[in-house]
Amino acid sequence: MTYCIAVRNDAGLVFLSDSRTNAGVDQISTYRKMHVYEVPGERVMVLLTAGNLSLSQAVASGLRVQMDASRADPGVKSLANAPNMFSAAKLVGDAVRKVYERDAASLKQFNTDFNINLIFGGQVRGEEPRLFNVYAAGNFIEATAETPYFQIGESKYGKPILDRVIGGQ
Repeated sequence: MTYCIAVRNDAGLVFLSDSRTNAGVDQISTYRKMHVYEVPGERVMVLLTAGNLSLSQAVASGLRVQMDASRADPGVKSLANAPNMFSAAKLVGDAVRKVYERDAASLKQFNTDFNINLIFGGQVRGEEPRLFNVYAAGNFIEATAETPYFQIGESKYGKPILDRVIGGQ
């Protein structure tokens, strides 16, 4: 079961993720849940994923393909040229919707929900670091001083510890 967390603090952002996808008696499968998108010296952005692995991979790969395309054609909107983190979060939401449009009907035929949860954050040069929780519908919320962290996946075990550590109790 996946567990990912990202925290916004005075020093910046912290991202943590596990790599477990499932565990059986004789086999434990792993896959990277943290995807980094960077233009050195200009911006760094991180995507944490939980939920259906194929959907997560489709969104993460789609964002990477957009970045590559924008290098050849600056007119292509991507994480590499988004003017700010809010615009970048909108691109992540658009990527989720694109995968939904492509795959949701097929998944439904197999009684499988469109299950994806994302945490997205980073910094564009000249802007403060920002952190977003992106939902399966592509909409998102931003971390605030009152809610400085987001967690996705199997989060029930982490919250009490985080509340003590982050809250200083």
